[in-house]
Amino acid sequence: MKQIFVASLMMCCLVSAAIVTNAQAVKVTENKEKKQYDVTVDGQPFTSYVFWDDQKKPILYPLRTSKGTTVTRGFPLEKVAGERTDHPHHISAWFNYGNINGVDFWNTPPEGVKRDRGVIEKFGTIKHRSAKIVKNGKGVAQMNASMDWIMPDGSKIMQEDDQIFFRAGKDVRIIDRVITLTAQKEKVVFNDSKEGALGIRVTRTLEEPSNKPEVFTDANGVPTKVPVMDNAGVAGVYLSSEGKIGEKEAWGTRAKWMTLSGTVKGEDVVVGIFDHPKNPTYPTYWHARGYGLFAANPFGAKEFTKGAKTLNYTLEPGQTLTLRFRILIHSGKLTKEQTESLYAQFLTDVTN
Repeated sequence: MKQIFVASLMMCCLVSAAIVTNAQAVKVTENKEKKQYDVTVDGQPFTSYVFWDDQKKPILYPLRTSKGTTVTRGFPLEKVAGERTDHPHHISAWFNYGNINGVDFWNTPPEGVKRDRGVIEKFGTIKHRSAKIVKNGKGVAQMNASMDWIMPDGSKIMQEDDQIFFRAGKDVRIIDRVITLTAQKEKVVFNDSKEGALGIRVTRTLEEPSNKPEVFTDANGVPTKVPVMDNAGVAGVYLSSEGKIGEKEAWGTRAKWMTLSGTVKGEDVVVGIFDHPKNPTYPTYWHARGYGLFAANPFGAKEFTKGAKTLNYTLEPGQTLTLRFRILIHSGKLTKEQTESLYAQFLTDVTN
């Protein structure tokens, strides 16, 4: 046991040293005309924080590895041969939730994308309000962004204030989000829903191979068909910190981290989401689907436990909630022990 601990500690130190020693110039640049902030590493694109007029929420689009390989799905923003075209509200990487006081902030595709759902629903919108570049530099850049969660009647139910850290080193790209949500004049209830919260929709080859069509039903009973597709090169595998492998084992379980491993355009890739011990519902539940949706959901207890637990997390007027997550994009394979070391580094980097 002692040997395992020492080996893990050494790996953590090596990973930390690699990020510091191989630190690259990370820069955030505002593009006012396009309504986005572009993030580059040594001049090469990593991702962009975008808040275009037709979007119902700010997103990070796309996500790339240190080699420049895109790991997120292009649809519905661009057409990529062989990609799925289901769930048009799954756009690259985002944060929102499916049931805030009965209003859906999750199932919200961009303007102009058909929403053929067959029922009348209440949708909310998350509007970008302001952003500030805090720092650019070796190994890390930071921007702060503020957003308003807007109800269908135009009222502001919550304010979101994010600290977003972009980190880079050899083979590693990282996004840390410290998300503070503040209830406004009304009580805010995160009614238990599987549809949340920090989500990524990955590119086709990171999906699990599918051998039969699936139908997924949302909280309003609306079905979405996910057909069988060509599985050539498709070999994504989920792994949780608790040793759960694949959607069948991992979906709806709780864990401090989850990774999705596979190959994209010949490059071994690991995409991970880390939950933080300071988050009030740690360890989070996982809404991790084989068709490419990868999400950490702190609030969906009832649906993930088949009714055994109900949370209905509530903020009173003026009360705040802070959540901390890391998105890891690693070029090359990772063992469970190596991921644990990277998780330990996350706890060192994000302490507030």
